[in-house]
Order: sequence, then structure tokens, then C-alpha cells
Amino acid sequence: MSLFKNIFSKDKKETLDKGLEKSKTSFFGKLSKAVAGKSKVDDEVLDNLEEVLVTSDVGVNTTLKIIERIEERVSRDKYMGTEELNTILREEIAGLLSETHTGEADEFSVPTDKKPYVIMVVGVNGVGKTTTIGKLAYQFKKQGLKVVLGAADTFRAAAIDQLQVWAGRVGVPIIKQKMGSDPASVAFDTLNAAVAENADVVLVDTAGRLHNKVNLMNELAKVKRVMQKVVPDAPHDVLLVLDGSTGQNAFEQAKQFTKATEVTSLAVTKLDGTAKGGVVIGISDQFQIPVKYIGVGEGLEDLQVFNKYEFVDSFFKLN
Repeated sequence: MSLFKNIFSKDKKETLDKGLEKSKTSFFGKLSKAVAGKSKVDDEVLDNLEEVLVTSDVGVNTTLKIIERIEERVSRDKYMGTEELNTILREEIAGLLSETHTGEADEFSVPTDKKPYVIMVVGVNGVGKTTTIGKLAYQFKKQGLKVVLGAADTFRAAAIDQLQVWAGRVGVPIIKQKMGSDPASVAFDTLNAAVAENADVVLVDTAGRLHNKVNLMNELAKVKRVMQKVVPDAPHDVLLVLDGSTGQNAFEQAKQFTKATEVTSLAVTKLDGTAKGGVVIGISDQFQIPVKYIGVGEGLEDLQVFNKYEFVDSFFKLN
């Protein structure tokens, strides 16, 4: 298919293939059983396929959409062999992802008409939020952009220390206060410093606790209000980081955070250590929020810009 062209460099594509290996192997193992002994796609195959998609963490609602699309094609084409199923799945899932305008970029970049471009990063503790910020800072700096980090997760001392380590590793400035400080105050200082230094990108870490949604909502709203005193339309992007290895729990986190604040993009991490890669498809579809980045390994280069064609190609790669 012309859609599935080589967009990434060879190294990046190999990393993606490797990172999705567990998801792919699990999916094809289930798919092989679903079509065993069948030569054409019939109701039984579709029922089995529905189960395969649900158990691959695609999610029930998204699975039903995919099955409906395949049913339409079966009725239109009258006959569809099971050997065609893989290709059709690729096409329909890429089509579904297209509806959220997700996965259309192929490089780390930010709009040039917003300076500094402010990204507020949210997500529960343990999902790889701080690591994702560090890797984003590295990638943006590599593009020649001037980056400033803000340690506004003041709830945990470890969060500030961890971000400090990343700032040192990447070689970018960090604005921080002591643990227990007002997160909005840190955000305010961060944006002031970014404006003074003529920075291109600001990445602001925020607290990752969900035990009390009202408090979280109030805190994030306050951080936003205070940011806007310095940069009137900040934040330009609210990036929710989700741990892909938690499968359906990632759906629940997405639901809670989208209620607490206006999330504008997603990063799904830890896909290399899990067979739950299908969660990327389901979350993107269910929340109609674009997936911008995926984590497929520990290395600095293993945070990738999400491209739907490359993702689907790796997920459904037969060899």
C-alpha cells in the first residue's frame, strides 16, 4: 500500500518494530486461532476477531467500530478471504486513527508562531512522565530549539530531583523550588525565565496524583491561570502521559484526566515491555485526542513521534 511508505529512518523503524514485538506476537497468535480452518471472513471469524481485538486492549467501543467497518467491506465485496484480513485491518485501523488527526507528524517540532511554546505535562506517578519530559527536551534541543524545564511537581522531592538529573543530562536549564512549594509559583517563574531567555519550548512537569480529582482540577486550573499572566495563551499543549503496559487502566487514567483538565495530546509509554500495544488505537479513538509520542524503549531515541502508518505497519508486520 502506498499509505505505508517509509517515513522513519531505518533505525527508528527497527526500534519501533522491536518495541511492538510483544504486542504483535500476541495479536497474531490470537488472530491465527481466530481464522484457523477458515478460508473466508464469515460471522464466526468476525466474532473471533472481535474477541482478539478486545483482549489486545483495543477497547470494546473501538473494537465494535473496527468490526463494523470490516462487515461493511465484506458485504460490499461479497467475498473476502481470511488471507486478506491482515491488510484490511491495517487499512481500517489507519483510517480510524486518521479521524482524530493523530499520527501525522514525522519529526519533533513545535509551532513557530508561539514563542515560547508551552507544554504542560500531566499524568499519574510512575507512568514515565518525567522521563518523557527529559527525552522531549533532548529531542527538541537536537532540533536546535532552546528549551526550559519547570519542576512544578512539588508534591514529591523525587520528582524535582529526577527532573534535575534530566536537565543536567540534556544540558537545558531547569526552574525549581523546594518540595511543597506552590506549583503555580514554579510555573510562573519558569515562564518568566523562558521569556527572558527567549526560549522556544517550555516543558512544565505537574503533580501526578489522582486520589482527589477536585484538588487536581483546582491545582491544574491555578497553574494555567498563573502561566497566562506571563504568556496569555499558555499552555499551548496539555500532554497526558499514559503507561501503555497498564492496558485498560490507561483508559481509566485518560478518563479521569480529561475530566480534570483539557488534555490536547497524548504520549503512550512503555510499549516495548508489554503485549498491550493495541491500547494506543483504543485511547486515540475513544477520547478523540491525538497521540503525539510513543515510548518503545529506555534509550533517548526510543521516544518517537507517533506516526499512524508506521505504527500500524509495525503492529501488523508478518515477518
